[in-house]
Amino acid sequence: MEIKKVAIAGTLESSDVQVIVEPHDTLQVSIESSVMNQYGLAIQKTVYEVLERLGVTSGKLIMVDKGALDCTIKARIQTAIYRSNDLSKGNIPWGEL
Repeated sequence: MEIKKVAIAGTLESSDVQVIVEPHDTLQVSIESSVMNQYGLAIQKTVYEVLERLGVTSGKLIMVDKGALDCTIKARIQTAIYRSNDLSKGNIPWGEL
């Protein structure tokens, strides 16, 4: 799946994460987290697993984490990518999740 347009999911509230995706020639991931020292490697692993599972090979992902749980990070990334493809309007490929 490609990132076709700019899309945002999530908030900057405590225990949430904001994910912004936009088209780009290569895959670029930027992660800012209030818990990077404690959970940085796990957060990175989660991000790349979701991108791989959705088949994203190019695009820019900017993530600002405020201590979100793993399941929230996954959901926000998926939502942003689906929104960038206009798939959040009822035709979400649930089988891929």
